[in-house]
Amino acid sequence: MENGNHDIPENANEHCPGPQSEEAGKADACAGCPNQQICATAPTGPDPDMVTIAERMAAIKHKILVLSGKGGVGKSTFSAQLSFALAEMDCQVGLLDIDICGPSIPKMLGLEGQDIHQSNLGWSPVYVESNLGVMSIGFMLPHPDEAVIWRGPRKNGLIKQFLKDVDWGELDYLVVDAPPGTSDEHISIVQFLQVTGIDGAIIVTTPQQVSLIDVRKEISFCKKVGIRVLGVVENMSGMRQSITDFRFVKSNETGDETDVTEWALSYIRSSAPELLSVIACSEVFDSSGGGAAKMCTEMGVPFLGNVPLDPHLCRAAEEGRSCFADQKCTVSAPALRQIIQKLISSGQ
Repeated sequence: MENGNHDIPENANEHCPGPQSEEAGKADACAGCPNQQICATAPTGPDPDMVTIAERMAAIKHKILVLSGKGGVGKSTFSAQLSFALAEMDCQVGLLDIDICGPSIPKMLGLEGQDIHQSNLGWSPVYVESNLGVMSIGFMLPHPDEAVIWRGPRKNGLIKQFLKDVDWGELDYLVVDAPPGTSDEHISIVQFLQVTGIDGAIIVTTPQQVSLIDVRKEISFCKKVGIRVLGVVENMSGMRQSITDFRFVKSNETGDETDVTEWALSYIRSSAPELLSVIACSEVFDSSGGGAAKMCTEMGVPFLGNVPLDPHLCRAAEEGRSCFADQKCTVSAPALRQIIQKLISSGQ
C-alpha cells in the first residue's frame, strides 16, 4: 500500500517529527535515524499539504473527534450510531476511521468488502446512503484478517492522505473515530485539523474505575492540545433488557445446565403476565465510585449521558445497522438519541 506521505522516509524512526518540522534531525526521536543528518541540514518551512487540507476541510461545517482512554468501551459503536443519527436528520455526514491497526467502522456500517474509488477529485468515500460517506484503511486491505504493522510515520502519512486526498464534498459533520489512547494518530489528527477548526471531542468510557483512569488522561490530552471536550458518554451503563429476551437455565448439583427458557416464559405468561413488559436491570460494572458523571464534575467537563448495555444494540453494530431503525433497540436507541440531541442543542 502506498504510504501517502512522501515526505517521511519509510526507514524513519517511530515518532518522526517530519522533515518539514523545525525539530527535524534534532528531536530525541531522531537519534540513530539514518536520515538524521539529511533532515538536520535540509531547509524547513510550512508543510505545503496543509494548504490542501485547509481547502478540503473548509467545506465541512463541524468536525468532531470521538475518543476513548481504553479499548473495548464501545467508541466505534458510538461513532457509527452517531453518524447514522446525524444522517437520519438529513445532514451530510462523513465518518473517518483513523484506527489504522484495528479498523472496525466498515463492519459497523455494513460496508465490509467495499473498495475505494478514485476520480480526478481524489479518493471517493464509500457511501452507506447518499448523505453518509465513510473512509477507512479497512477498505484498502487485501483481506479482512490482514495485520497492519506500521510505525508512527506511516500511520501519520495515511491520516494526512485521508484529509488531503478524500473528496468529502460539502459536509455538515465529519465524525472522526480515533483509536484508544493518546498516541501518534491523535497528535496527527489534531495537528492537521486544528488550522481549520475542530468543534471538539466526545469521550466514551464505561463506568468502572479502570476505564475512568484512562479517560482522565484523555481529557488532560484534550486540554493540553487545545481541544474542547464536548462531553463524556458512559457506555455499557448497566444491563437493561426485556424479560422476554432473557435465556433461563437450571443447574443441577454437578453443574450441568438445562435450558428452561420456554418453561419459564410459559409460566410467566400464565401466572404473572404483567412481568412481560418489565425491563430487567443489572449492574455489569462496578459504578460505586460514581462513574463518569462524578468524574466529569471533578474535571469540569460536560456529562452527556448514559447508554445501557443492550444486546440489540450490539447485534445492530455487528450487522452494520442503525439502532434507530431497529424497533428492538428500545433501551439503547432513546438513550443515544437523547445524548445526540443534547450535543446538537449545544451548538455542534
